[in-house]
Amino acid sequence: MAPSRIAVVTGASSGIGAATARRLADAGYRVVLTARRKDRIEALAEEINTAGGQATAYALDVTDRAAVDEFATAFKTIGVLVNNAGGALGLDPVATGDPADWRQMYETNVIGTLNLTQALLPKLVASGDGTVVVVSSTAGHGTYEGGAGYVAAKHGAHVLAETLRLEIVGEPVRVIEVAPGLVKTEEFALTRFGGDEERAAKVYEGVPDPLTADDVADTISWAVTRPSHVNIDLLVVRPRAQASNTKLHRER
Repeated sequence: MAPSRIAVVTGASSGIGAATARRLADAGYRVVLTARRKDRIEALAEEINTAGGQATAYALDVTDRAAVDEFATAFKTIGVLVNNAGGALGLDPVATGDPADWRQMYETNVIGTLNLTQALLPKLVASGDGTVVVVSSTAGHGTYEGGAGYVAAKHGAHVLAETLRLEIVGEPVRVIEVAPGLVKTEEFALTRFGGDEERAAKVYEGVPDPLTADDVADTISWAVTRPSHVNIDLLVVRPRAQASNTKLHRER
């Protein structure tokens, strides 16, 4: 059976998801762009198609299981699933963190990944050569003050990937986790701080060359396009200026 050249990318309306869709389209995949913001993914699909690639937009909330199951019926097989939808909310300590924020982060980062993976795993197996990518975070591998809610969610995504790899060994599906560190995108910090532009800007203040969305997309595309027998279990990618979640060089 020829490998499926369909790649589903969640959270494709901006940032890492959009950059990954462009990269995979350049690599010859027909990309299926999913996100809640229909106008954004339709514009990206048009951009990719105009550039000579193949892309389709599908508005989808990954936390809506019925909608995810309906989406999955469109495919007999797929080659790649990139679970990128996620995000952080707030930077409050455990003592005062908003449970609603914690719940939303868990629903998007973990349950959303679970929903898509469960719905599309049979299609990945049927392809004879499938790949599941989970975009986690270095937050899932080490905590920091004020980050407990996001850390817990991204640790959940990490554990999901690690456990799935154990459970489906022997099936023709790879499970890859890519864990980015500090990435400067147009929306991540802004969303985290409820639209506070000044506070969002301080996250990157003085940091020489934080990662870009395209840097992370490049690593995802590289991992996906390795030979079928090569599984990149975990790829941690940080900017040179970041030694850990709590050790960051800033130029003043």
